[in-house]
Amino acid sequence: MPAGVPMFTYLKMLTASLLAMCAGAEVVHRYYRPELTIPKIPPKPGELKTELLGLKEGKHKPQVSQQEELK
Repeated sequence: MPAGVPMFTYLKMLTASLLAMCAGAEVVHRYYRPELTIPKIPPKPGELKTELLGLKEGKHKPQVSQQEELK
């Protein structure tokens, strides 16, 4: 096996790494709780606006999609 590690130790570390990755992904997914729903009616061109959370309180305007800028 790689680096002269015995097969049992290699498989044990591989399993531990995969379990740690999956557990970490689950924790992050539960913490941020993404909204995975798809709206039935998509927004009209130019209707979708995004804001940067750090700039929300400042004097900056929300960013508008490129489709609205082209009109």
